[in-house]
Amino acid sequence: MKKIILPLIALLGILPLAQSQQRPNIIFILADDLGYGDLSCLNPGSKISTPNIDRLAKEGKTFTDAHTPASLCTPTRYGILTGRYGWRSSLKRGVLKHYDPPLIEPERFTVGKLFQENAYATACIGKWHLGWDWPLKNNSFFRDSLYKGNDKPADRLRIEKLVDFSKPIDNGPTTKGFDYYFGDDVPNYPPYCFFENNRTVGIPTRYKPDSMYGHPGFMADNWSLEAVVPGITAKSVEFIKEKAGKKKPFFLYFALTSPHVPIAPSAQFKGSSKAGPYGDFVQETDWAVGQIMKAVEDAGIDKNTIIIFTSDNGSPGQDGEKMSGVMNAVMKYDHYPNYPFRGMKTDLWEGGHHVPFIVKWPGKIKANSSSSVTICQTDFLATCASILKAKIPEKEAEDSYSLLSLLLDGKNNYERPYTIHHSGTGIFAIRQGDWKLIMTGNSGGGLIPSKAELINGVPVPLQLYNMKNDLQEANNLYLVYPEKVKELKNLLLQAKNSNGTKYSTRRKY
Repeated sequence: MKKIILPLIALLGILPLAQSQQRPNIIFILADDLGYGDLSCLNPGSKISTPNIDRLAKEGKTFTDAHTPASLCTPTRYGILTGRYGWRSSLKRGVLKHYDPPLIEPERFTVGKLFQENAYATACIGKWHLGWDWPLKNNSFFRDSLYKGNDKPADRLRIEKLVDFSKPIDNGPTTKGFDYYFGDDVPNYPPYCFFENNRTVGIPTRYKPDSMYGHPGFMADNWSLEAVVPGITAKSVEFIKEKAGKKKPFFLYFALTSPHVPIAPSAQFKGSSKAGPYGDFVQETDWAVGQIMKAVEDAGIDKNTIIIFTSDNGSPGQDGEKMSGVMNAVMKYDHYPNYPFRGMKTDLWEGGHHVPFIVKWPGKIKANSSSSVTICQTDFLATCASILKAKIPEKEAEDSYSLLSLLLDGKNNYERPYTIHHSGTGIFAIRQGDWKLIMTGNSGGGLIPSKAELINGVPVPLQLYNMKNDLQEANNLYLVYPEKVKELKNLLLQAKNSNGTKYSTRRKY
């Protein structure tokens, strides 16, 4: 009898592991300020070589009409993690500044929580830029002192001196669905240091020299901007290796800080491209993606791991003078980071939000395939829920639609009715089918201000484009199709009003 029971127990002990292994590991890689035209697989004229990302595209599916929910960093990251547009939150324009409080509400459902609830190990490694509750030495919080007065740089500097870096920092990534966090938060904001879970690595005690790019503030000893990308890449590889042999599948949100300013490629990549320091930094970004792919393959889990690669917005094309440079300086190398689109980061023109989106899932996704369906990064949460056959709580992730049918080349059940674009200055555009309406006469961005569009020499207030026939947004049809303008304006108004007040995300301090 014992001889029968023991093998049965052993078998039962194996079953959970076998079942867990059927669920795929998922790695979401988010580049920072990388343009569609930066990838050599998407831009025949690129002066940058991206062999690892190119290989990812050959082994997976490329979505050629993929969009960020906003043309800036913070609202895009909010959208990816919550499945809702960033403008539904308290942030109506721009990005969070250094020491700003959390943007993701305490009760908000996130993709990290989805995976935790489904017995996944989760990690966020890299750039966060979604806020923390920073403790002060007087037992209050940075937000309490700052938001009682004017939000001026002098106020931030004054209050920063009161931050108690020895205390835990509340309401960061480990409270939003991630078991583990390691990163530098924002590369051009203080404090200049790494973070692990809810603490700084070391105590930032030095003041950043003016010669170093970024806002004034405290930094850790021996801090090096060039060490950030190698550091977060190494931690990501370490996480993959550690979790590969475990019973639990894992979810890794790997948020790169490159090629965002400061343009700080490490020594081995300096001079490696034909597009200056910016191009070198993109090639380091490609290297980091290659390290993730190698770690997955070395661990023997490549056949059961989904890898997604994308960017948080279009590129501003900044080159490397003093680790910064001017907007679109990289074009002097005859490299166009947002090729073939008009505009750049912060804009409502395609260059601001039309980004690479590549998915590899061996055995499930046809290799070297593509889709021209218009998708949005907010779809990530619903897609993961479909993969896990899990439910999303009611009235959460309202801007997220599952991409699973598009990934698997089955019957197209993708249900997105429209896509909303949101600029750095808080202006809207809406896309439905081939038509795109921009609710301003200019770019809607703020990096390089543009004048209103002219029709017959007269400025017009709005822009209407047929994206099928005019991908470069050169022919404004605002006066030609007034009924289409009216239709899209009404649809945008309906979309903006679809978020009930009960679920308003405006935080009160």
